Amino acid sequence: MATRKLYAGVKLRETRTRLGLTQKDFAARLGISLPYLNQMENNNRPVSSSVLLALASEFGFDVTELSEGDAERLVSDMREALADPVFSDLAPPLADLRLAASNAPALARAFLELHRAYRQSHERLASLDEALGREDASLGPSPWEEVRDFFHYCDNYIDAMDRAAERFARGPEGGPDPEQRALAALESQGISLTFKDIPGLRAYDEDSRTLTLSSHLRGPTRRFQLLHQIALLTQSQLLEATLDLARFQSPAARAIARIGMANYFAGAALLPYNRFLEAAQETRHDLELLADRFGASIEQVAHRLSTLQRPGAKGLPFFFVRVDQAGTITKRHSTTRLQFARFGGACPLWNVHRAFETPGRFLRQLAETPDGLRYVSLARDVSKPGGAWRAPVRRYAIGLGCEVRHADQLVYADDLDTGNSAAYEPIGISCRICERRDCHQRAVPPLERRLTVDANRRGLLPYEVAD
Repeated sequence: MATRKLYAGVKLRETRTRLGLTQKDFAARLGISLPYLNQMENNNRPVSSSVLLALASEFGFDVTELSEGDAERLVSDMREALADPVFSDLAPPLADLRLAASNAPALARAFLELHRAYRQSHERLASLDEALGREDASLGPSPWEEVRDFFHYCDNYIDAMDRAAERFARGPEGGPDPEQRALAALESQGISLTFKDIPGLRAYDEDSRTLTLSSHLRGPTRRFQLLHQIALLTQSQLLEATLDLARFQSPAARAIARIGMANYFAGAALLPYNRFLEAAQETRHDLELLADRFGASIEQVAHRLSTLQRPGAKGLPFFFVRVDQAGTITKRHSTTRLQFARFGGACPLWNVHRAFETPGRFLRQLAETPDGLRYVSLARDVSKPGGAWRAPVRRYAIGLGCEVRHADQLVYADDLDTGNSAAYEPIGISCRICERRDCHQRAVPPLERRLTVDANRRGLLPYEVAD
């Protein structure tokens, strides 16, 4: 497969600005001409390997920061938005979308925000009787969507919060494990800890300075909830400063993001960055070994693997997703070129949906997306018992994977026939934008293609997708 050229003009320009250099000075230190630098910054030429080497040697720059991850996310999100019937035949070609994502990412995000507002207003008009009865009806993003997109475009990595959690977990001279550190932090602040049969998982009473955890919590969940509360109690200034920078549009979004940040701290304290990265590489990303070593759950480990994006010390680029039994995506993140649908469910051919059929087992899949990229995908069901008879059990499935070129670093790929093209199952992102013509599981026609309908012929589908 041919290597894709790297166009990273926006990030190159941002790097120069951050260093406080003019184009002339920057070009001189990179050993290239001023016109050449200008062409690269305007994406008229790709970033050459000699420039990448110069960035690394001259400035100690982590060249992986010039990856196309953000642009690929924007392209994927714009394609999904442009598949909306409102655009009809107006959707621009893929090449134009890539140019917009690379050269004008702010404009691309503004377009996505505009489409989201349109979509939300359309949904509200469909239930006009409810919308008219609400004084706070607006066209702003839902708080949940706003927070989800914030983490999505931060690569699900918050550097300041991650490093603070790592310092907390390390403790003085190596210190005890994170749970013991958390208990010591509670004691130092005069907060008592109790375990009771309560509704929910955790409750903190500010007046009595008492933290109550459910007596039904298992080890990983108990540790996570304890560390979450510690984040709220000990990292409030850092939390608020980070939320200020995010500039959320509503108090509800800010409140949801605060919970998300505290969750991030808890996960990072339970699985400290450098120690966890070393263990992941040593075990070749064996989820069960890592869960046992760090006292975490399989889901916590899988999610953490997808956040290892610290500049200069990045982990393997993974995608991570969690779906419910209806196929709705409840968590999603990708540091690979595979992106997930913003609306609706994931491709039904993906093995994450089959995980519910084989509880307690890992399912492996070699998958190929319409753009020709190939992945190793791992899936497993995750059950969260209610802790009592008749208490509801929440069931999810998680998916974790990476491009097949990293298969040698993944223990789950050892006996897979990665060199056999026939071993790869065709998957997509969502039916609305999938380009495959002959998919037997297609739910709706692709909105970017013309259809042919012949009443006298019937194949797998009641229509044919034209070229």
